[in-house]
Amino acid sequence: MPRYQAVLFDFFGTLTRCVQRGSAHRTIAELLGCSTETLIDVLDRSYYQRASGRFGNAEATLRWVCGQAGVHPSDEAVRAAVASRHRAVRADTRLRAEAVPVLAALRGQGVRTGLISDCTHELPAFLPQLAVAPLLDVQVFSVQVGRCKPDSALYLAACHRLDLTPADCLYVGDGGSQELTGAERAGMTAVRLAAPDLTGHMVFNADHGWDGPALTSLTEVLDLLDPVGVASAGGVGGAGC
Repeated sequence: MPRYQAVLFDFFGTLTRCVQRGSAHRTIAELLGCSTETLIDVLDRSYYQRASGRFGNAEATLRWVCGQAGVHPSDEAVRAAVASRHRAVRADTRLRAEAVPVLAALRGQGVRTGLISDCTHELPAFLPQLAVAPLLDVQVFSVQVGRCKPDSALYLAACHRLDLTPADCLYVGDGGSQELTGAERAGMTAVRLAAPDLTGHMVFNADHGWDGPALTSLTEVLDLLDPVGVASAGGVGGAGC
């Protein structure tokens, strides 16, 4: 079996359970003075523009959203809505039970770990508070790079920071943003996480044409490493979703 020097993970739907916009988003709409439906419509159709940082920081981005929604809230309301959106996205984020044990097992085997995520400004702000943060050797965010998956720039940025080649890396993702095709195009080996809970996951630009190997749990990543590495993982392989 190949010995990967690093395993790079998607975040939403991969290190986390399925994501759907929760009720906290209603508060954002109320603060901005528009309906929740109008807000969600603008957020959905502008996802990749916002996730590439096209409109500036979080406050400037939300002001652009307001313009698209046809509302003109006060500066105070926009700032409050930025804080409310941060809380809403954080509330929608639930780490998989096996995420921390698997990352810890990989690092214990001497395998580097990393994150490559299409995201808006909220994730880089709250990721340091999550238990996975100290177990990630590199974190690449689309909103900071200015590109979204499947652009090779994100994958190559992670390799550059790890001082590795793409061939040294395994990429694991749920398949949103054509990320698996992008990882392979960049020279990595890619596998899809097809966990049962992902049937309800919010996905943009799904990788429907990709037909490579799939896993049903993050713990199966450990089986893709060499036999010595798997043996050293101990009881981690039994962790559940």
